[in-house]
Amino acid sequence: MPFTIPVGPYHPALEEPFKVSVRCVAETVEQVSVEVGFSFRAIELLAQRSEWVPDVTLIERVCGICSNVHAMTFCRAAERIAGIDVPKRALYIRTIIAELERVHSHLLWAGLAAEYMGFQTLFMEIFTLREQVMDLLETISGNRVNYGMNRIGGVNRDIADPKAAIATVQAMAKVIESDVVPAFMTSTTAKARMTGVGPLSKEDAIAWGVVGPVARASGLDIDVRNDHPHLAYQELGFKSVTQPEGDVRARVVVRALELLESIRLITEALRNLPPGPLRAFEGMPSIPPGEAIALTEAPRGEVFYYVASDGGRTPARVKIRTPSFVNIPALEAMTAGQQLGDISLIQASLDPCLSCTDR
Repeated sequence: MPFTIPVGPYHPALEEPFKVSVRCVAETVEQVSVEVGFSFRAIELLAQRSEWVPDVTLIERVCGICSNVHAMTFCRAAERIAGIDVPKRALYIRTIIAELERVHSHLLWAGLAAEYMGFQTLFMEIFTLREQVMDLLETISGNRVNYGMNRIGGVNRDIADPKAAIATVQAMAKVIESDVVPAFMTSTTAKARMTGVGPLSKEDAIAWGVVGPVARASGLDIDVRNDHPHLAYQELGFKSVTQPEGDVRARVVVRALELLESIRLITEALRNLPPGPLRAFEGMPSIPPGEAIALTEAPRGEVFYYVASDGGRTPARVKIRTPSFVNIPALEAMTAGQQLGDISLIQASLDPCLSCTDR
């Protein structure tokens, strides 16, 4: 006889409320439904009532893990409306911070994945690496989260010592290559725990409209860094990472390999940091009437911003669509026919961000 297990909306040690209802027959999952929206923060409405410069600070608070990408994407939309050309050095610095943020996010997720699979030692090693990334971000920006690097027209701070930053990321790369990637890709235990679990076929990935590592793990070669070139990615020779299997292991492998690609991008950007100013102008921005969209590849996938201006001191409209908003519903396709005990692992493989979703 079928039965339904409610999980949430409030969970021990998880501050973000969401509810998963699992309908089972014995230990086999028939259907999963996910409910979000328990915390409404009205960030879009607040942004439309605040001025352009304070809005950058507000938008950065959409999410702590990917705060930079939100502020940067908002700035890019405003710059597109105003026709502002961001200096090349600022574009490189934005790229560096964006990729450091991706490394931070992927390491956080990888540590939690290791914890879910019972790899306690690997969990501690990964979180040690995460601390090193946060320390480097603090060295550059002065903050471990909510870095305050972006402004309309450029960036607020320079990178004073690129050589020291290169040494830090290269030291991290050695540990990731020697320990983290092999643990997920070659470990017999990890393979047995993840292979074939939570599959999402390429066709289902298209049908559900997933983005980011979830899509690339199902064989879809989509990435805003390639599809909508921006910042310095084309000059640095960005290469996307895909896997065909579409299961939990594929989603793990994509993120593990993306760590190495992000470190390569950071290193190349630091080595080739061009001279020049950090911002296109000094003082307050003037945003004329108009509208624009901006797309950025966040750690979890495509972030979409629509910003409209009527020429006033505040935006006329701000609309945000985050990757978790489009990825979370695909959990229904991944869990049908799976075992009840695998639900937590499948759910974690999405790397859902409820802060981004409950804006």
